[in-house]
Amino acid sequence: MVSQQPVLTLAEIRSQLDARVPQMVAQLERLVNTESPSLNVERLERSARVLAEIITEVTGKAPEIIASPAGPHVHWKGSDDTKVLIVGHHDTVFPLGEVAARPFSRDGDIVRGPGVFDMKAGIIQAIHALSMIPDSCHVEMLISADEEVGSYESRELIESRARATGAVLVLEPSADGGALKIARKGVGTFRIDIAGRASHAGLEPEKGINALLELAAQVQRIAAMANPALGTTVTPTVANAGTVENVVPASAQILVDVRVMVLEEKVRIEAEMAALTPTVAGATITVSGSINRPPMHESSSVSLFAVATEVAAEMQIKNFSGVAVGGGSDGNFTAAIGVPTLDGLGAVGGGAHATSEHVLVSTMAERATLLAGIARAIVNG
Repeated sequence: MVSQQPVLTLAEIRSQLDARVPQMVAQLERLVNTESPSLNVERLERSARVLAEIITEVTGKAPEIIASPAGPHVHWKGSDDTKVLIVGHHDTVFPLGEVAARPFSRDGDIVRGPGVFDMKAGIIQAIHALSMIPDSCHVEMLISADEEVGSYESRELIESRARATGAVLVLEPSADGGALKIARKGVGTFRIDIAGRASHAGLEPEKGINALLELAAQVQRIAAMANPALGTTVTPTVANAGTVENVVPASAQILVDVRVMVLEEKVRIEAEMAALTPTVAGATITVSGSINRPPMHESSSVSLFAVATEVAAEMQIKNFSGVAVGGGSDGNFTAAIGVPTLDGLGAVGGGAHATSEHVLVSTMAERATLLAGIARAIVNG
């Protein structure tokens, strides 16, 4: 078992993981080609089984598969006395059939495929990291099934395990150049539904209530809620109205992406969204949504980033850094409840959520070693 291994230096861990890269790539191919679109429970069940098999192969211990309405989560615990929680997700943003169109492939140092960067390579790296440290009995890993759609079914479990362990390492892919993610904006989506009344656009437009005109007015109001000085972005991203060209639109919808850096802005934006009122006589507005992921403030990562910096120095990693980013992750939740959280510990590559998604194979052993070193340092205090 893992816990019976001798204590290895980071150089020894790196050497052994370098030798495992072919195995890591083969397992990554298997996991990527097992497609796992968010909310497709059948495919996520298949993905969870494959993931559990890989974890068992590498660590010698099987994880628990936890069912949920959004799909199964995979939970591996070294023991009942854990001090570090490694968090990831096996759902992807890509629709069913994407793997058939562009399956896992390798071109020299670059591997591609749906979800390879966000975040299946990071999961494989973490599994091998766990297997290399004897004190992984004090580490647990939770791979959820619904991160890409808001973590509504996994959030309570993630927060519970974060409180139980006291430290969280997140497997989201790295920022540019392998940088870790030390802060994140809070993220939310709002939907504004507008109801008007249809009429003939040529014969009696005055009898209609034009939802499209209301949409145009509300888009400007909504965009004006942004506060660049505080890092708050409010971006209308999708709009729909009308049916055919000769009918006054009876309904319209607006989707809005919101990102905030400070908690006070979450409160302000949610209040201003709720207070939207119609400008067109007779129109009605219904607002739904919220800022689901609270901001991950840089203060939540200070202590763990210091540990990571020491490990990186011992590994002689050059240009090691941490950056604040706009995207959200499950690290937002754990940081918001006061648990030290460090993010961006997954793969090095690029193109998340795009057909250009890729990972650099030459970085996989180094990133697994870095994760193992940080987890071990936290466990050892």
